[in-house]
Amino acid sequence: MKAVFGLGNPGLEYALSRHNVGFDVIDLYRKVHAPRLKGRLMDSALVYKGRDLFLVKPMTYMNASGEAVNAILKRFRIPREEALIIYDDLDIPLGEMKILASGGPGSHKGMISVISSIGSEEIPRMRIGIGYERRPRDQVDYVLGEFTTDEWEKIYPVFERGVEAIEAFRTMDIHGVMNRFNRRLRVVSDE
Repeated sequence: MKAVFGLGNPGLEYALSRHNVGFDVIDLYRKVHAPRLKGRLMDSALVYKGRDLFLVKPMTYMNASGEAVNAILKRFRIPREEALIIYDDLDIPLGEMKILASGGPGSHKGMISVISSIGSEEIPRMRIGIGYERRPRDQVDYVLGEFTTDEWEKIYPVFERGVEAIEAFRTMDIHGVMNRFNRRLRVVSDE
């Protein structure tokens, strides 16, 4: 079994925020690949259990995401390398995605919590870019704010690519997923 954790904040007030891209990718995956899966609350998380994949949305709020991640990994005896954490990243431009086998948390409070709770930086992750050229002064307001219409046009294809990456992760290791999805896409013009 593998597990994919989408980080975000529970509640309608956060539903469309930039900080909830982890939830958004999980929801789109369910819509495309597992529309009949029913979620159950367990260990402070909403868990959708498929044949070979858990889809998990921690319900602890972002800053305590690690509690739910660690509890689910332990409950179902899932090794860290068989888990994938999806979260927003201000350091990656809007419309880009990066998949890594491990690494530090940067300034992301959810990943700080995950790494602290599991006691290791060795956990695969999918970083979804929400950044732009100039960092906002008030980063909290920015990440908790909603995407503009123009931003949705850039971010939604990344969600679709994230869904493809989750599907690949079901059958290959993180290095195979990285090789396949970290390539830069070139846009070919009709000119």
